[in-house]
Amino acid sequence: MIFDAANNGGNGQVSTAIMIHLFNGFQDPFGGSDLKTLELYRLLSADSEVRLWAASSRASDELMRQFPIRRISPLTRKVPDGGTYVFLGAHWRNKVWPYLIPRPRRLIYDFNTLHPKVLNLTTRMPRSLGWPAAEIVLVSDFQKRLLQIDGTVHPSPIEIERFSPRRLDSDRPFTVGRLSRDGPGKHHPDDIPLYETLLAEGTALRIQGGTGLKGSLMPHPQLELLPPGQFSAEEFLQTLDVFYYRTGWHVETFGRVVFEAMACGLPVVCHSYGGYSDHIRHGENGFLFETTQQAARILADLKADPALRAAVGLKARQTVEQLFSPQALRQRLDFYLR
Repeated sequence: MIFDAANNGGNGQVSTAIMIHLFNGFQDPFGGSDLKTLELYRLLSADSEVRLWAASSRASDELMRQFPIRRISPLTRKVPDGGTYVFLGAHWRNKVWPYLIPRPRRLIYDFNTLHPKVLNLTTRMPRSLGWPAAEIVLVSDFQKRLLQIDGTVHPSPIEIERFSPRRLDSDRPFTVGRLSRDGPGKHHPDDIPLYETLLAEGTALRIQGGTGLKGSLMPHPQLELLPPGQFSAEEFLQTLDVFYYRTGWHVETFGRVVFEAMACGLPVVCHSYGGYSDHIRHGENGFLFETTQQAARILADLKADPALRAAVGLKARQTVEQLFSPQALRQRLDFYLR
């Protein structure tokens, strides 16, 4: 545990753990940065006092009910009170409250997008504010390469103990699926004809976060388009044989759902342009593709070869066990606690 020795009264004994404040918009119960903030809160709380703050007035009522998230209110003195301030996928430009609260000991900005304008708005603070320079945390080497900025790379923490290899069920058809939010840019238009081909060939298709596709895909007895959150990630992924993932204009700087699928021992078939690609070795612990035709061939090979699915799925699980091992998590948590 990290302590503030300045408050030990000269008796040589530690007294107070450093306070860590985590800021997020908390607008989406299924958003990557929202889930990352909550998992970081769970992990850090074992070693320090941690508080959650909603950086948006449009925070999700569901999240506010489920977790001890506070709204910033200088009028009622509900504000961060010094220590370490960590902004995850959020920024505070044009806000008054930073001028009305104690100066942080450290300022950390966890940046999970490819929009440098947002990063600049947060890290270039007015001199009159007097806050320390922001330390930058990035979510993948992929993101770091594209942005060409300095920062510490920390994969988004995942509680992999929640996920386990799927239970075999020979009574149902070969099933391909994906999991995501249902927002703009999450689905690629070229996936529509691919899905139609898969269905025509007898493959079952389950898409959680796919209700926006109802106008593009004809109803089919082996097609399920589910709203986000209908099933927990670990429950939904247990029903698949292969996890497929490609997005539209939205670029995944990490791709939390891909690693959750790998934690379930699923072979993942993903477009090569994304943060997850740093950890996928094609043909060994997953598959990467450039074109729809390549994706179709990979899915056909996996459908025809259960042994291949099992071998790749086993390597996928081993990959996330190494990426999120206790030693790796400890090293990343120590960054925030120091």
